[in-house]
Amino acid sequence: MPGGVAPPVFTLAEIVARLGGEVWGDVHTVIARAGSLQNATSGDIAFLANPRYRKYLRTTAASAVIVAPALSDELPPGLSAILTPGPYAYYARAATLLHPRRRMPPGIHATAVVESAFPESVYVGPGAHVATNVILGERVEIHANAVIGSGVRIGPDSVVHPNAVIYPECRIGARAIIHSGAVIGADGFGFAPDFTADGAGAWQKIPQIGRVTVGDDVEIGANTSIDRGALEDTVIGDGVKLDNQIQIGHNCVIGAHTVIAGCVGIAGSARIGHHSAIGGAGMILGHLTIAPHTEISPGTMVMKSLSREGEKYTAIYPLARHEAWRRNAAHLKHLDDLVRRVAILEKKISETNPED
Repeated sequence: MPGGVAPPVFTLAEIVARLGGEVWGDVHTVIARAGSLQNATSGDIAFLANPRYRKYLRTTAASAVIVAPALSDELPPGLSAILTPGPYAYYARAATLLHPRRRMPPGIHATAVVESAFPESVYVGPGAHVATNVILGERVEIHANAVIGSGVRIGPDSVVHPNAVIYPECRIGARAIIHSGAVIGADGFGFAPDFTADGAGAWQKIPQIGRVTVGDDVEIGANTSIDRGALEDTVIGDGVKLDNQIQIGHNCVIGAHTVIAGCVGIAGSARIGHHSAIGGAGMILGHLTIAPHTEISPGTMVMKSLSREGEKYTAIYPLARHEAWRRNAAHLKHLDDLVRRVAILEKKISETNPED
């Protein structure tokens, strides 16, 4: 392990004592790493959450697996296990226990530019710039070449990875993880048309005077952009998890514990309810409201507000060979005309055979 620190090692009994669950088999089984069912070796612990991988229980070389209690009868002789109703979430906690994040030693690198005072527990890496009036909590890490604008506040135990940029006055909560290349607080896309009838004039930029406020326990992926508000703040709620290369427009509100996969685009002033999930490459138009606990499938474009809580929505045109797609598209172009003709036929039938 980097820094010469030995990786942690636990027995199954010790893991269960910390995380709960029930040991099946040898409680003294030693676990040093997390691994997959297919490629694990001795000393690894794997998990089974998707039924399609059940066949690998018979062949895995892992020292132990994490499975639901209903699968205990399928475990081969000699394979120990931790039984839990939620194997995937349990695996996440176990992997965190076995592979703790390496913390940087406190201090400010000689090449960093620092214009604010903060606790001695803070780390600022080479080439980083921390501007004036910045407030950093205990044990914050600012890695190489990151830029922290004036007036920014970052809560304790947060990590800003290399080359991330946080614009002035933004607020970041505790235990945030901001990955490389993320940009928080750039200007939102606000321009007013100022043209005359003959086309003279130009787009007038609207000053973006709001901020971005990020709650506690938020993770923001690499190269994700979150625009500052035009007037009010753009808000990212507690526990939100954002994948890489996401665009969140100005004045958006992302509800607590929502997860958003890569390449999603959310236009300005959209409001996403708490505990929602948006699949990769989904698109949400501006000024819409999405109810809490909504699930949006990958590649779906949302063009209207969704008010029913707990629903799943999908709007993906099925993949087809190009020739078939062209025929289907041609048919769709005539759909309105077909509906009109059917309505006329129904009216004629009704007139010919009136109801008693």
